[in-house]
Amino acid sequence: MHSEHLENVRPSWVAFGWFIGVAVMSAILLALAAVGIVARAGEIGLGWVLLAVFVGFLAGGYLTGMRVRAAPILHAVGIGLFSVVVWFVANLVAGETLNAAEWSVAPASAAGAVLFQIAAAAIGARIATNRGP
Repeated sequence: MHSEHLENVRPSWVAFGWFIGVAVMSAILLALAAVGIVARAGEIGLGWVLLAVFVGFLAGGYLTGMRVRAAPILHAVGIGLFSVVVWFVANLVAGETLNAAEWSVAPASAAGAVLFQIAAAAIGARIATNRGP
């Protein structure tokens, strides 16, 4: 398959895949908090958060791959980089309107989170694209 071209990338499906990934991740973490597996406030177990991020962005990548059926890796990269755009806009809006300080995240942590999202979305998109019609 030679579908990894920029003309095959659909920005609307990138944004929708990101939205699905965040929604599934949030639903998993909310369910774990409701059951009492993770704390509602304070420190959350890193293993559960990583599992929720992986499953959420796997679902977002899978949905995007099923709908577009082309360029799964480029869509996954777009889904991961869309997180950076959302983070920037949230920082800009919260900082300007609420006079709040910016969210400080270590560069290595931010890059690791984005790469982890890209990897999960790429796995989901590749599974969906290789599935056949």
